[in-house]
Amino acid sequence: MKPMLPTLRHELPSGNDWLYEVKYDGFRGILSVQSSDQISLQSRNGKELLSHFPEIKKQIQQLLEEHPFPLPLVLDGEVALLRSSFSTEFQELQIRGRMRNEQKILMAAASRPVTFLVFDLLQCEKKSYIQEPYLTRKEKLKDVFTRLHLPLEPTPSLPSTLQMVPYYQNLERVWEIVENDEGEGIVAKRDKSKWDEGKRSADWIKCKNWKTCQCFITALDDANDYFHISVYDNGQIMLIGLFHFGLSAEEKRTVKTTIKQNSTGKKDSLYYIDPAITMEIKYLHLQEGKLREPHFKQFLFSTPPEACTFEQFMMDEASLPRKVDITHPEKTLFREVSMTKLDYIRFLRKMSVVILPFLKNRLLTCIRFPHGVFGESFYQKNTPDYSPAFVETYKEDSIHYTLCNNLETLIWLGNQLALEFHVPFQKAGEEFVNEVVFDLDPPSRDHFPLAVKAANIMKGLFDGLNLHSFVKTSGNKGLQVYIPLPPGYTWKDTGLFTEFIAHYLVSNDPEDFTTERLKKNRKGRLYVDYIQHGEGKTIIAPYSLRGNEEALVATPLWWDEVNEDLDPEEFTIEEVLRRFQVKGCPFTTFDQVKASQPFDKVIDFLKKRGQDK
Repeated sequence: MKPMLPTLRHELPSGNDWLYEVKYDGFRGILSVQSSDQISLQSRNGKELLSHFPEIKKQIQQLLEEHPFPLPLVLDGEVALLRSSFSTEFQELQIRGRMRNEQKILMAAASRPVTFLVFDLLQCEKKSYIQEPYLTRKEKLKDVFTRLHLPLEPTPSLPSTLQMVPYYQNLERVWEIVENDEGEGIVAKRDKSKWDEGKRSADWIKCKNWKTCQCFITALDDANDYFHISVYDNGQIMLIGLFHFGLSAEEKRTVKTTIKQNSTGKKDSLYYIDPAITMEIKYLHLQEGKLREPHFKQFLFSTPPEACTFEQFMMDEASLPRKVDITHPEKTLFREVSMTKLDYIRFLRKMSVVILPFLKNRLLTCIRFPHGVFGESFYQKNTPDYSPAFVETYKEDSIHYTLCNNLETLIWLGNQLALEFHVPFQKAGEEFVNEVVFDLDPPSRDHFPLAVKAANIMKGLFDGLNLHSFVKTSGNKGLQVYIPLPPGYTWKDTGLFTEFIAHYLVSNDPEDFTTERLKKNRKGRLYVDYIQHGEGKTIIAPYSLRGNEEALVATPLWWDEVNEDLDPEEFTIEEVLRRFQVKGCPFTTFDQVKASQPFDKVIDFLKKRGQDK
């Protein structure tokens, strides 16, 4: 079965008869479930995909065992690695798709499973829905997913490999979401459209979330009509990719003639030219240093080649919010580490989909370094009077705290050189504690193995209590262990727990651990800082940079990484960006596990224990 295909346009249609879906960057597939033994996932070219993505088949077989399953069932969708609810990691999916070793495929499926994002239903039991209107198919799909207790919208925190893609009516709102998450684009679908097998239909219109850049041509490959494009990086010409599409036939003839007439050299089919022809290129994203799907957009006749710089290219590639002005992007921030203000802001932008959830509705305390780590730093709780209108605030104890609830605020804070984000353990206006956090603080980096030892002892304790726990580096010399809480627990409740765990550690290993607050009395032992978890206290937020000389990041970890090989100094912004792209976020399920935490049993035990004493 060949899938129905959308038509690519520069603009999306509007009107009451159009609905909108987020377009996900993945492998298109038709999933057919006839029985537990007859499951297939066919690509656009008729290739079987389940051998590369066995986790999809595994979940379907589990569903068949657990629920009455409407068979046969035929679904249309996209195999993807979710980066957020509205964006994916296509490069990592390509790596999965190229795997041939069965053992490696199974390991990849276990460590980072893909998601089959279902956006259409073609058959359910004996009834074919191909000739039914789009809205009818969508409602039936929602009904099937509801019956099977499957997610009705893409959610990375949920373990299900089958998730539904919903539709939206408000184009402006969904486009804003896609831009914020750097998603691939949107597909508009006519509400009464049928599913036309194998056809590229005008009833489905796709529009991609293009990035743009300014560049100049440096060469022409006369054998295939590919143009080499570059920018200046510190005065040196730097290749950023090749493009072939977008020029009209007449434009292509003119450019080719100009290059050949002004060529500075020729090698085989390549004609070289000095920077002179400037243009704007649109592309999807930067992949391994080259532009993905580059297309010519327009000539920039009034832009000199010297204006096409790598710094401007990186600024444009970040797709920063238009409401935020970036000042002095070239400013150097650290002595020992090569990092500019633009590097830092790009880090915030690329990681925003995992940074923002941990800052949302938290009374933010920032540490600002207006001159980088070279100069003075200061704590900032009160939101400045000059803050833009998009910055939300919350007043508590006569302080107007900043709430970093949107991308614009995050990037604005980055431009203010707020390098550290510290957050309390409850949300603004809420009575109860959101999570318990233990700060494991060794006397120095040389004593970091003590933090590893303490964290693993805690993990064993919490596993025994059936409590989900998470761990991150502090971005300095220690580790921090988190336990997400369901609503309803007070500071008194959590204080009982943190004190009990801290004293348990110390009483069982007094030579390595202490609750002594005075540094001079710790005598080389790790400080289990349970006092830090209290009302009005704060902790460094996940993925916050630290203002130390190494420019380290407070980085969420997987528990199997917490071993003797763990090095707190390896978590630079480059490494954290790479980790997130390759592995995803270890804290993805943080909010999801709250409902299943049996914390009431633990607190009841501790209260009874206190009464017995």
